[in-house]
Amino acid sequence: MNPRVITVTLNPAIDETVELEHLIPGAVHRALGVRFDAGGKGINVAACLADWGVPTAVAGVLGRGNAELFEALFNAKHLQDHCLRVPGSTRTNIKLLADDRGDTTDINLPGLTLAPDTLDAVSATVQALFAPQPLLVLCGSLPRGLADNSWARLLTLAAAHGVRCVLDTSEAPLAAALALPAPQLPYAVKPNRHELETWAGRPLGERGALLDAACALQARGIARVVVSLGADGALFVDAARALLARPPHLSVGSSVGAGDAMVAGLCAALLEEADLETSARLATGFAAAKLSRPGAQLPAAAEVRRLAATTVIEAWR
Repeated sequence: MNPRVITVTLNPAIDETVELEHLIPGAVHRALGVRFDAGGKGINVAACLADWGVPTAVAGVLGRGNAELFEALFNAKHLQDHCLRVPGSTRTNIKLLADDRGDTTDINLPGLTLAPDTLDAVSATVQALFAPQPLLVLCGSLPRGLADNSWARLLTLAAAHGVRCVLDTSEAPLAAALALPAPQLPYAVKPNRHELETWAGRPLGERGALLDAACALQARGIARVVVSLGADGALFVDAARALLARPPHLSVGSSVGAGDAMVAGLCAALLEEADLETSARLATGFAAAKLSRPGAQLPAAAEVRRLAATTVIEAWR
C-alpha cells in the first residue's frame, strides 16, 4: 500500500526512560523502573499515525549495531521501513521521569556522525516514494556530519514534486529552512515557544509578541503555524484565525513524545483537509492521549476523539 505520510528522522534515538520517585541533583537515586523505546521525533510521529490507521513510511538513518529495536517497532506498527542502515549504533537518550514533580529531565547523547553524501541517499529514497503525493514530515535535530541546510534541501526537493511538508526542528536547521523562498517553505511548522523565540531573536513572553511571531511565519507563506506551549496548550494560526487549544486535563505520565504526537495529530487533520479548529482539537487530542501511554503509541481512537472533542478552544487575544 502506498504511504499517505512519509516521516524522515536523520538523528534517531533509543529513549531510555528511567522512573524515579524524585530527582535531586548530586544525589544517588534508586530507579523504580526503566524502559527502552525506539524513538526519534519522526519515528514517534509515524508510530502515532500508524495507531490512527494511516499508512505511513519511515525514512532516514539507523545504526546497524542496534537496529533491532527499531525494526521490532516497525513490524509491530506495520510501518514501511525505508531507513538507510549505516555503520555504528544509534544513540541513546536518557529520560529521567520524576514521579513527585510529574516532569521529565532529558539527557540527549551525541548521535552518529554521517558522511555528507548520506543525505543524497536519503533524498533518493524519499523521492521514490513521492508517487502518489504523500505528506512529508521532517522532524528532529541533525546529526554530526550533515549541514544545517539539510532539512531545507529536502523541503526544496519536495516543493519540486508538489509535496506538502510538515517541519518540526529547531535552532540553525530551523532558521535555514525558514529562510527559503515562499514556494519551498513547509506547509506547516510546529515550534515550541523557545524555538520560536530563537528564530525571532527576542523573548515572546507577551501574548501579542507570540502571536506576532507566529503570524510573521504565516505571512511568509506557511499555511499553518502551531506553537506548542506545554501545559498552557498550543497556539494554532492560519491566514484567517488564531486559536488557543487547551486539553481539558493532563494525564499523569511521561511527557516524552507528546509534542511528536501533536505533530501526528496535525498531520492526521491535514490528510482530512480539516479546518483550523478541527486541526487544533485533533492535534491536542493526540498529545493529551499520548500522556497516558508509555512509548510511541496512542490509546484507542475513541479515546483520542473524546479528548479532541473536549479540548477547550479559545480565540487568541
